[in-house]
Amino acid sequence: MIYYVIALVAFLIDQGTKYLVATRMEIQEQIPIIGNFFILTSHRNRGAAFGILQEKQWFFVIVTLVVVAGIVWYLQRVKNARGSARMLPIALSLVLGGALGNFLDRVRMGEVVDFFLFNFGSYSFPIFNVADSCIVVGVVLIILDTLLDARRPKEPQLAEQPEQRTED
Repeated sequence: MIYYVIALVAFLIDQGTKYLVATRMEIQEQIPIIGNFFILTSHRNRGAAFGILQEKQWFFVIVTLVVVAGIVWYLQRVKNARGSARMLPIALSLVLGGALGNFLDRVRMGEVVDFFLFNFGSYSFPIFNVADSCIVVGVVLIILDTLLDARRPKEPQLAEQPEQRTED
């Protein structure tokens, strides 16, 4: 249950921040937070990450439904992991919360509210939101878990032994 709570918290933070930006800022309005490095920027994205696949909303809706179903199914399989293997269900929870956050925007408005803008000198990183951050952090944790899993000692598999007969 805790993993669904993590997903819910990620979803609620995402939706709350998007609501604040959408209701308190004009589109393209910018509020410098750290000079020119970090600027809150009210932006709408009708595509995927980095603005690719613009105007393909039904594609995103279908893909997100499949991804969410897959995450929920897989989360059920790995949720009782112990020790260092707990990273995977946490990662899946973050991806789930982020995917649902952007999904709701696409279904409700046909676009996603983005607002984090980072500039590195003359380069501006594509504008993103809390849901995108959760998805990226979740995917990085999944990759890290996969790499660490290769180094974890494997538990020996118990092979079924044929029943031995004892002769009286």
